[in-house]
Amino acid sequence: MTKHSVVILPGDGIGPEVMGEVAKIIHFLNETGETDIAITDDCIGGAAIDKHGVPLADSTLDQCRGADCVLLGAVGGPKWDKVDYNIRPEAGLLKLRKELELFANLRPAIVFDALVGASTLKEDIVRGLDILIVRELTGGVYFGEPRGITDLGNGQRRGVNTQVYTTSEIHRVGRVAFELARKRGNKVTSCEKANVMESGKLWREDITALHTSDYSDVTLEHMYADNCAMQLLRNPRQFDVIVTDNLFGDILSDEAAMLTGSLGMLPSASLGARDAHGKQPALYEPVHGSAPDIAGQGKANPLAAILSFAMALRYSFDRGDLADALEASVQSVLNAGTRTADIAEKTSKTVTTSQMGDAVITAFESALKRKAA
Repeated sequence: MTKHSVVILPGDGIGPEVMGEVAKIIHFLNETGETDIAITDDCIGGAAIDKHGVPLADSTLDQCRGADCVLLGAVGGPKWDKVDYNIRPEAGLLKLRKELELFANLRPAIVFDALVGASTLKEDIVRGLDILIVRELTGGVYFGEPRGITDLGNGQRRGVNTQVYTTSEIHRVGRVAFELARKRGNKVTSCEKANVMESGKLWREDITALHTSDYSDVTLEHMYADNCAMQLLRNPRQFDVIVTDNLFGDILSDEAAMLTGSLGMLPSASLGARDAHGKQPALYEPVHGSAPDIAGQGKANPLAAILSFAMALRYSFDRGDLADALEASVQSVLNAGTRTADIAEKTSKTVTTSQMGDAVITAFESALKRKAA
């Protein structure tokens, strides 16, 4: 059996609670002999500021570089609102993404049948929704130079951020999108603002060239990002894989997330390039935030964190069979009416964070027995 290693960074707020349920699942898999995964616990965000004075210590970064993947809870909270901007909790996450060169962010937006009524859109619009947004994560306006705020005098200031991309950056995230589309609905929608931005024009031209040279078997369509935002509300099931830049991906993925009805259900993965030995840096985290208002109360929904681990099983450990079984187990628990408070209905059984994790493990154990039979 292949040995694997993960670094768990619980983070802040509800992060430790939801990641505790992920750790339970890893221990369960190890005990059944399905996996051999070694866990290292460390800190990031506000917890790291309290311990190290910085949101990501060099020793933690070294641990992450040596692991097969990183599992992260959430960062931030009002406790650290007044720290220097450069050492805010979120800066630790941005540094981790940049240092590991995690250039492709995968954000699924899936509507589970049992939760279709939780969406703010009509059921016939979102039922069966399964979109994957591939967001470029290390370039664009969030990292471009020059940037900053300049004092112009006379009470005037100017803020500057630079949107910049190169062909190689566009091609590498485009390849991820096309490869994933081949395993799904075989369609990619590339989004930018080529009508008003030179970087968008380059994006469209380079994605088109990549498609022509290597992926002509995949259907490609181009769409302006603002139109995509409208179409996600009008007819979201037209999309399979959406690939876009850092800024638009940030916005569109949050919009797509809300189509599902609950951020507590949505996982994500951030992937880098494979090295000469085939190792690929990867970070898996739920989409939701640290929710400090409910931290420590057992109310947090751990399913997004659990589904993020399912993505780790699929992409980092090459155990698609276990990922399928774990995702099916989550579906089974939801079908049985088990809910945390954020997705509770009048007829559902409301459970704590830990009880939801236990319910998933029980369903997972049954699924593995059926698989082995």
